[in-house]
Formats: sequence, C-alpha cells, structure tokens
Amino acid sequence: MNRQDTKKNGKQVRIVAICGSLREGSFTRQALSTALDGAQKEGAETQLIELRDYELVFYGMTDEKNFPQDVFRLRRDVQQAQGILLGSPEYHGGLSGVLKNALDLMSFDEIEGKVIGLVGVSGGSMGALNALNSLRTISRNLHAWVLPQQVSIPEAHKHFDDRGKLTDSGIEKRLVEVGQKAAQFAKLLELHKDKEFIKMWEGLPFNPGGRKK
Repeated sequence: MNRQDTKKNGKQVRIVAICGSLREGSFTRQALSTALDGAQKEGAETQLIELRDYELVFYGMTDEKNFPQDVFRLRRDVQQAQGILLGSPEYHGGLSGVLKNALDLMSFDEIEGKVIGLVGVSGGSMGALNALNSLRTISRNLHAWVLPQQVSIPEAHKHFDDRGKLTDSGIEKRLVEVGQKAAQFAKLLELHKDKEFIKMWEGLPFNPGGRKK
C-alpha cells in the first residue's frame, strides 16, 4: 500500500500513540515518536498523546458525571483514530500505572475494531515483554486487532544518546515498521477491504516478539 492509497476518498487515516511514561526525557516517548514516523511514511495523520498533558482521575474514584473534561478529551482523541500505538516502560514486571489507568478510563467505544501496535521499554536486560503481553491481553479483550510485530527495548539507556535519540538502527527499523503496519492495516479497515486485510494479516510473522533480526 502506498502513500497515495492512504488518502483515497479524501480521508486520511489517523494513528495516535499513547505514551505510558510521564518522565522528562522518556525513552518510551522517543520510541513512539519513531514509530509514528513510520505511520507518517504511509501518509497517516499522527498524534502523540502525552498523558501528563491530561487531567485524569483514577478509575473508580468518582462517578463518570464528575470526571474532569480531560477524560472526555482523551476519549475523543483516541476515538477519532483508526490505529493506536501503545507504549509503556516496564515497571515491576508490568505496564505503567498511568497507561493502565488511561485504558481503564476508556472502553470498546475507543478501541474496538482498531489496529494496535505495541512498544515497550525497559531499563533491565530482560526487556519489556511482560508489559507488552499485558497490553496485548487488554487490547484483545477490547476486541482490537493487535499486530504480532512489537518492539521490546531492553537496557534502553544503551540505545539512546544524551538527547534521547535512538542510536540503534535495528531498533529504529522495527519501530518504523510497527508504525507503517498500523497505518496500512488501519487503511484497509477504513476502506472495508476485508479480504485484503485478512490476506495481509495472514502473511505477518508469527509471534516475532522483541528479538533483533
């Protein structure tokens, strides 16, 4: 699928990336930005959603009628997208609390039937596979199409420079691919090209995980 195809009928596919880190200089944020570059290469409109820019509440603390307006702004931002990239650091063997809470504040209305790509970052050598597995389970429970391609970045400090830029071309290539695939599949769904979607989906690699090629 080329860039021109993504603009058929005058509608551009929208891909959002939700950053599950609040930290300044976040490696997760930079990794998602690189993945969004891949979506842009496919002609998609993109948005990096910084959860620290939203005034959210902990899910279950109050009734929905008392939610701050930023909860509904977050829902709108995600609902308007055809594809979603979820990025999280791995904390204590799981995804970040801020991302889990943001997902809890959403529902099928925002996520069902959409294409999702996963990105995980870890300070340790084991990578972020536990966080990614949790995100995959959550996304499937919300009836999303979760790409088998996912990127786990172990010992992230070794793969970014002092300015937070990626220095590992292999990881960069995989991140770009996740963004590209999210945009490609999202467009097929948007154009109701179900047969092409299934054929392309069946051609994806089986459970590639975060291993380097």
